[in-house]
Amino acid sequence: MSDRPHRIVIVGAGFAGYHAARALSRKLRHDDVEIVLVNPNDYFLYLPLLPEVATGVLEPRRVTVSLAGTLPRVRLVLGEVHGVDLEKRRISYTDPEDRQGSLEYDRLVLSVGSVNKLLPIPGIAEHARGFRGMPEALYLRDHISRQMALASTEPDPARRRARRTFVVVGAGYTGTEVAAHGKLFTDSLARQHTDHHDEDPRWLLVDIAPRILPELDRRLSRTSDRVLRQRGVEIRTRTAVKEATSRAVVLDSGETVDTHTLVWCVGVRPDPLVHDLGLPTDNGRLIVNPYLAVPGHPEVLACGDAAAVPDLTRPGQITPMTAQHASRQGKTAAHNIAAALGHGKPRAYRHHDLGFAIDLGGVHAAANPLHIPLSGPVANLVTRGLHLSTLPGNRARVTNDWLLNAVLPRQAVQLGLVRSGSVPLDTTAPYAPLTPSHSRE
Repeated sequence: MSDRPHRIVIVGAGFAGYHAARALSRKLRHDDVEIVLVNPNDYFLYLPLLPEVATGVLEPRRVTVSLAGTLPRVRLVLGEVHGVDLEKRRISYTDPEDRQGSLEYDRLVLSVGSVNKLLPIPGIAEHARGFRGMPEALYLRDHISRQMALASTEPDPARRRARRTFVVVGAGYTGTEVAAHGKLFTDSLARQHTDHHDEDPRWLLVDIAPRILPELDRRLSRTSDRVLRQRGVEIRTRTAVKEATSRAVVLDSGETVDTHTLVWCVGVRPDPLVHDLGLPTDNGRLIVNPYLAVPGHPEVLACGDAAAVPDLTRPGQITPMTAQHASRQGKTAAHNIAAALGHGKPRAYRHHDLGFAIDLGGVHAAANPLHIPLSGPVANLVTRGLHLSTLPGNRARVTNDWLLNAVLPRQAVQLGLVRSGSVPLDTTAPYAPLTPSHSRE
């Protein structure tokens, strides 16, 4: 290595990478240490509030936190990492203007996150849209508004119903919130369009599991199921999609649902960079020890969705791919790097789940903080309080949007910034739109 400062490179600014960078910037203040964060965008995206962006509750900048503005002493490099040379200790990346670059490192934190999980179902890759990044949320908001507007002037009843029908596949955390917020959004739009206002917008939430939110506590599942059904969302459990076209979705029950909107929320898979490393993996996630270090490469740590972190609270299992674990693993990675540089002692990652919160829109939510089941307005307050406490910026602006949304109609203008061709389902970079092309609206 050259005479440059000891360089710590963090790949990815999701929950794990952001918190690793922030913790390191606070722990290591010496001139001989350089912290570099490589990310495709200049912001940290607070994913849990993305459904509220897609349905007009929050403005996009509310859930995007400036990296340069909140990470002092961290050098930001805009780029998507596509290669890691473990022997030469060097990463390769492509910047937003397609220029190639590389960086040497002394310590590396891999926190590249995840991308949409695809299934070999005809038509899904071509006609479904995922929900992993800001471009997809902005596209969905415009698309829903456009379909409702076109439906209001559509003379053919069947075509009108198809435009006002929305299908969400995957009843996990994201899919449930998208359907819950989406139904409120389209009901609001329907009241603004006077024509055919007697026809309620139709939302379907489809999942092969026996219940919605199958990975969470059954009480959260029951509460969410009740709220969605009362709102008018059709829940189809033990049901799979057999085929998708540009104008319909075919279910394995034999039913064909005419629709122009298919939102794919079936889950995620680790970023393909993990596979390209050629190191041992577990369900696609990079195997690490309890200290988050990669066996055979102690200078490399991995955390978040990219890593199969042993769950010391559940021997024999790995931690789930949640923001709760990712943010804490990022802090642990930072602590252990600092320890390796002589600041403290290393520690193994151990965390007991503190409970979950599901924002169902309006005054409804389901939460179990410290595993105490809550529902209704109380759960809603707890959920919003949780978001404000974990959001690393923009808290006042988010609170202001929530207050305005409680007393004013939602703004539903179509900005047309992201077209459907810019947000394909099969992409390794859901956080940045591709080259725009004509959509299939």
